Amino acid sequence: MLWVYVPRGTTLDRIAVETGGNPPESSVWFDLVNPNLQEDKLVEQKVGIAVPTREEMQEIEVTSRLYVENGARYMTATLMCQSDTEAPKTTPVTFILSGHRLITVRYDEPRPFMMVGNKLARVCPPAVNGESVLMDLLDAVIDRTADILERVGAEVDQISHDIFEPEERADRTRSYNEILRAIGRKGDLASKVRESLVSIGRLLLYLAHEADSMRWAKEQRAQLRGMQRDVHSLSDHAAYLSNKIQFLLDAMLGVVTIEQNNVIKIFSVAAVALMPPTLIASIYGMNFRHMPELDWFFGYPIAIVMMVLAAALPYYVFKWKKWL
Repeated sequence: MLWVYVPRGTTLDRIAVETGGNPPESSVWFDLVNPNLQEDKLVEQKVGIAVPTREEMQEIEVTSRLYVENGARYMTATLMCQSDTEAPKTTPVTFILSGHRLITVRYDEPRPFMMVGNKLARVCPPAVNGESVLMDLLDAVIDRTADILERVGAEVDQISHDIFEPEERADRTRSYNEILRAIGRKGDLASKVRESLVSIGRLLLYLAHEADSMRWAKEQRAQLRGMQRDVHSLSDHAAYLSNKIQFLLDAMLGVVTIEQNNVIKIFSVAAVALMPPTLIASIYGMNFRHMPELDWFFGYPIAIVMMVLAAALPYYVFKWKKWL
C-alpha cells in the first residue's frame, strides 16, 4: 500500500494512492507499506530513486544500510514491533531522503508511524518537509523505545520480588516455571531493544555526518545531537537491564537448586534414620534355630522399642546439629 502525505495549511493530509494512480506533486512523505512491484515503480518514477527490496533491507552490513545513491540518502534501521504482545519482534524500516521528500519502506506496523501520522494530521509546521517528518519519526521511535524499556524495568522488578520474596503457594514448581518463562521473555525483549538502539544510533551518527552537506539548520542539528544522547543513555539502560535479567536467571536457577537440595536432604535424613530400625528388624527376621531372644516373653515389644529409639535418636541428633 502507498500512502502520501500532502500539506494542507497547518496539517498533513493522508492520501491513499491506488495502483496506477498519480501522487500529488506537493507530497512530502511517501509511506510504502508492504509495497508491490507497481507501487515501487510508481515511487521510483515520481521521486527518481530506487526503492530497496525486502531482501536488501534485511542486510546487516553498514554499507548496505547507510549509503548515498543518485543524490538520495538511504538509511535502514531495525525498529521494534508488537512489543506489547507475547511475540515481540523487530522489523527493518528504510528511510530515504531525496529532494526534501521522505520515502519510508516498511513491511510491518511500528507504532511510531501511526503516532506521527496522527500528530501531523492535527498540526504540523508551516514549512514541513521530508527532513522535519524524519526527525518527528526518529523522535517518536526513541520515545517508544524508552517506554518499552520502562515497562521492561518494572516487570523485571516484579520478577525480582517474586524470586527473593515469594508468596506462599501450594504449587511452587509451577510458580518457578512461570518465573523462568517470564525471565526468558524479558531477556528476549531486552535484546531486541538493544539491537534496535544500535541500528538507530548508527543511523543518527550517519545523519549527523550528512547534515553539513544537506545544509541543515542549527536547530535541527541540535535536535539530532539530543537524539544521539538519548539513544546513548537508553543503550546504557538496556545493557543494565540485560545484566539484571541475567542475574535474575542465575538467582532463579540457584533457588531451584536449593529447593532440590532440600528435597534430597530430607530423603537422605529419612534413609539414615530408618537404617538402624531396618537393621534391628533384619536381625530378628533371621531364621536361625538358636536365637535366645525368640524365647523371651517381652522380646517383641523390646524389639519395637529399640526400633523406635534407633529412628528417633538420629532425628534429634540432626536437629541438635541444625542439619534440619
